[in-house]
Amino acid sequence: MARVPYPDPKTLSADTQERLGKLPKLNIFRMMAGGEGLLAAFTRMGNYILAKSKIDPVLREIAIVRVGVLSKAKYEVFQHERISRQLGMSAELIAAIHKGPDDSAFNDLQRMVMRFTDDVVRNVRASDATFKPLLEHLSLQEMQELVTTIGYYMTASRFLENFDVDIESDADPKQSPLKGLHAQ
Repeated sequence: MARVPYPDPKTLSADTQERLGKLPKLNIFRMMAGGEGLLAAFTRMGNYILAKSKIDPVLREIAIVRVGVLSKAKYEVFQHERISRQLGMSAELIAAIHKGPDDSAFNDLQRMVMRFTDDVVRNVRASDATFKPLLEHLSLQEMQELVTTIGYYMTASRFLENFDVDIESDADPKQSPLKGLHAQ
């Protein structure tokens, strides 16, 4: 159960009510609506990461789910495992994200993304040992997007955990939560 009540949409500004009405019916958005302008800023950045970034979507989701795993953010992991399945990621690959970068399900680039994500989450500044090999495989833009994605989902995970945002009771673990998200 959420740590604080979800805001009553009728008490929100017209702008926040309108934005909330355009988003998928997800509890993260319901809770964040209480921050008024925060919801708009959060969803703009999230839309960019999920719909406009150049980084390969599978690599992106590996990093996002790994951030959720390391942050012990059940909601984040649940939602992005759904997205991962929609992208065609195997159950074996998704399970490997929970196990760590040495799992045999990863190819070399995926393993580097896992190691880099672990390093950034744990140490803020990635070591040369995880940064340099990845930079040989990703463009500067993709590297910047990866770092930003890791940081964004660290923020999301901390928001979710501190407010104990509930997984939606009607959520289908096999269906993506993103329907309607990119209309922003």
